[in-house]
Order: sequence, then structure tokens, then C-alpha cells
Amino acid sequence: MGPKKPNRRNFLKSGAAAAAAGAVKVTTGQTPVAETKSLKELIAYGERSHYVNSIREPVDARPSPDQFGLTFHVLSPLQDSVGIITPSSLHFIGTHRGSIVPNIDPKQHRLLIHGMVDRPLEFTMDELKRFPSVSRVHFIECQGNHSKAEDKTVQETHGLTSCSEWTGVLLSLLLNEVGVQKGAAWVVCEGAEEVKGAGSIRLAKAMDDCLVAYGQNGEPVRPQQGFPLRLLVPGFEGIYNTKWLRRIKVVDRFYMTYNDYGHISKDEEIAALTLQWGPKSVITFPSGGQQLPGHGTYQITGLAWSGGGAVRRVEISTDGGQTWKDAEIRGPVYPKAHTRFGMTWRWEGQECILQSRCTDELGQVQPSRAELAKFFKVPVDYYKTHGTQGTDNTIQPWRVASDGSVHNAIV
Repeated sequence: MGPKKPNRRNFLKSGAAAAAAGAVKVTTGQTPVAETKSLKELIAYGERSHYVNSIREPVDARPSPDQFGLTFHVLSPLQDSVGIITPSSLHFIGTHRGSIVPNIDPKQHRLLIHGMVDRPLEFTMDELKRFPSVSRVHFIECQGNHSKAEDKTVQETHGLTSCSEWTGVLLSLLLNEVGVQKGAAWVVCEGAEEVKGAGSIRLAKAMDDCLVAYGQNGEPVRPQQGFPLRLLVPGFEGIYNTKWLRRIKVVDRFYMTYNDYGHISKDEEIAALTLQWGPKSVITFPSGGQQLPGHGTYQITGLAWSGGGAVRRVEISTDGGQTWKDAEIRGPVYPKAHTRFGMTWRWEGQECILQSRCTDELGQVQPSRAELAKFFKVPVDYYKTHGTQGTDNTIQPWRVASDGSVHNAIV
């Protein structure tokens, strides 16, 4: 007599019993490998594989959370990234300026637009969602993303940038709704945190591509990223992308705000390199802290982006910048967004220096540190003890040693 056929009713009963027990066992062969969440929890929100362990890390300068429960900069694990979108849970965190992340009830939240307008208006979240929405892929990068010789991994050198699909209402649409008056030239945007972070941006930028975002990667913006509402200022330094957005004032001149203090230089050449990010790229594999297991063919891969628009070209050098080859663009290219690039490379065990450089649609080319030093008329070794002026978009070199270990090659 053959084996009994599976009984659907008994199967459902056993499934219900397992759920009632409050645990789900994921197995490989016969060995249980995870008992983490109840079936109800997994259905409600899901969970990544326990074999995936990418995590964010605080910068070395200051632990997060600190002894007061406050968050400073937290770095995204770029070395583990694939494609161009950063998972919301791994998006970098910029300092909250001495504030705890506010707990905001979206039903109570309001966005006030006033100042030099015909009709000052206060919008609820429901009212904002009645306007036509758009979804745009854009990077955000903190000016603190400075690569230093002591940084060991790409998470440490470049971890203060991330890229998401943001959904919301174009700021230009809201400004047209309130009616901007003649003579207006700037907008001041303020968040709801305790310190009331605010930043000034030109009206022309506000009317161009700025987004009042309530969505990130297909879900509501997370609290660390400004729930329920944040401003997106594509291509600009991260601090102008105001979190927990609650007020926009239209004005006729630049206002020195909390955000602007310390981020604007009296030197016009440096100030010009501070507001908008220049073309930038970094190889994420092979990169610092990684290990090539042996000789053979590998895929060099990395990310490129620019505050000036879309990436038009990425080049890779395997000999420290003596010669360059065009990399392949592997994926979609959006303006002011991370762009994935790659190149097939055969390593025969020789020590070498890998680096990339980006050219954007404006024709701007990512500079080396030596080129930046020449521009600012400082010694070549100036950056050993000083940070780069403005936003740092200099070329990042990685040294592959003969044993396959990879190290930061900044000297």
C-alpha cells in the first residue's frame, strides 16, 4: 500500500498550531536556522534574511546615540549596496542638531507657507495629498562626507550619502497656490525639531525641482528622515533638505539661519563649491577592508552622482590615474541621483591603485586631490592635516595589495 496522500485539513491544522506557538522556523535541509518573529509579525511587515547583516555605523568622532540619547552622523553601508536605491532602513542619518527625533502625529501636523505671498496658507497632510504627486529618485549627501587617510572603508569615507525614490508635491505647485509676490527672491524653510533647523534657498531653486516629500521608497518617510514631511532640494548640500518641514517663508533676501551658519564661507571660491555638489564617484568593490580571494576576473563596481544633473561618463583607472578606461553604466541614469557603474577586470596578483572619476551633463569632471590643491594654490600635502574646501568630491583611491587585501590609498 502506497504512502497516504497529504490531508489538507490536517495540514491547515498543523499550520495554525505553529502560528499559535508564536514562532516561525526557517530551515535549510533539516536544520532550523531562524526563530525570530511570529508568523503574524512576518506577515505584517516582513524581515530580511538573517544571512544579510548590512548595518549603519556612527562616525568615529561621536557615538550615536550618545549618553543623552541624541544622534550624530550615522553612516550608510555603501560597500554592501546593489543598484542605486538605498533601503530606507539603511539611509544615512545627518545630525539632528542636538534634538531627539520628534514624535509627530501626522493628523496634527501643518505646513505653513507665508511671507511675501498673496494668500498665506496652512496645509494639513490630507490637503497636501490632494495635490498631484510626483516620484523622483534623488541622492542626499551631507557636507561632512569628507574622505580622510585614516578612514578604512567606503562606509567611513563616503557613508554620508544615500539615494531614494521620494514622493510628494512639487514645491513650485504650492508656491503657485499661495501666489508669490513681486520682489521675492528667497525662501526660508524650517523644521519642527527643538532647535528649529532652517535653511535659506533661492526662489529660483524652489520653483525648479524642490519637492515637499511625504514618501520614501514606497512608504511614508521614516522618522529619522523627517516624518511626516521633509523638503528635498536635489543636488544641494544635505542640510538644506529640511526634515520635519513645518514652515516656509517667502522673503526678499538671504537669511542667515541655524543651518547656514558654519556652512557658508567668506571666500567666494569656496562658497561656490559648498551649496551644490559637484560630480562625484566612488568604487564600492573592491574597496577598503575587503579581500580578493585570489587571482582571476572580478567586477569593479561603484556609484557616481552629481548635484549638477545626470552622470554622463564614468572612467576607471587601475594604475593610479596614469590611464583611464570608460566604465559601463549599469542601470538607469536619473538627474541628481546615484548611478551604478562597473567594469570587468582581471587581477593577476599585482599591487595596484583603483579609482574612478565622474563627468556630469554640465561637462564638470571630478577632480583629484592634487588638482584641487592646485586650484586653491595650496601645497599637495595640504589635505593631510586640513579638510578639503567646500563639499569634497575628490577622487577616492583604493590600493589592492599583492595578498588581495584592499586599503585606503589616500596619503
